[in-house]
Amino acid sequence: MNFVVLVKQTPDISLVKIDDAAGKVLLADAGGTINPSDEYAVEEGIRLKERFEGKTTILTMGAEKSESTIRACLALGADEGILLCDPLFEGSDSQATAKILAAALKKIGDYTLVLSGKQSADEESSQTPAAVAALLDLPGIGFVKKIEDIKDNTLVVHRTTEDGYDVLEATLPAIIACEKEIADPRLPSLKGKMAAKKKTITRWSAADLGIDGAAIGGNSATKRAKVSSPPQRKAGEFIEGESPAEIAENLYQKLKTDQVL
Repeated sequence: MNFVVLVKQTPDISLVKIDDAAGKVLLADAGGTINPSDEYAVEEGIRLKERFEGKTTILTMGAEKSESTIRACLALGADEGILLCDPLFEGSDSQATAKILAAALKKIGDYTLVLSGKQSADEESSQTPAAVAALLDLPGIGFVKKIEDIKDNTLVVHRTTEDGYDVLEATLPAIIACEKEIADPRLPSLKGKMAAKKKTITRWSAADLGIDGAAIGGNSATKRAKVSSPPQRKAGEFIEGESPAEIAENLYQKLKTDQVL
């Protein structure tokens, strides 16, 4: 069985700044890290190939610096890495990204299951996995907390709900978005890190995927008009009193005066 994990390199959120005057997000120049949600999908993808004797491929769309994220996944035990890198891809929204990833999956061809994190730390739209499934006309399941079994071309999973979870079956191939409960990410070994440095990462451009600039990159359907910092919160106020009862009364009067009550 062949498993493909969709992975995104996201910036260190602490280093992201907003230029209010220009209305733009300023990303750090330094290389990012693997999207936190994707770590659980990578771990489950590696466990599945160990469990069912298969191969795990990491598929990433991004700039050249995204190679570091792929190698980090290879160090954990993934077998192959594919980087989708082309100037035409820059600025793609979630639907355009799904179009590019779907084209890459068509090129890969032979896969049993595609895994991804449930959302990215930068955009948090949670749209891409479902959009890829729709474009490929494959079953797509989100919020997967457990893969119970893969048998007879059928996938059985537990999907998180507000009241607990559902047990769902889907025909394969399929695409799932993983919750963090699905697996605890492992740490890379020294042997894994050394092996990852030697592996060749495949690179595919738009031409390799047979797609042009229509509806991707700067031609994406979604346009970001402006970005601004959230308004600053007002300073907090301490309610004082000689006793708990007095503090409660002072709080009540404060809320009443401010017309909160």
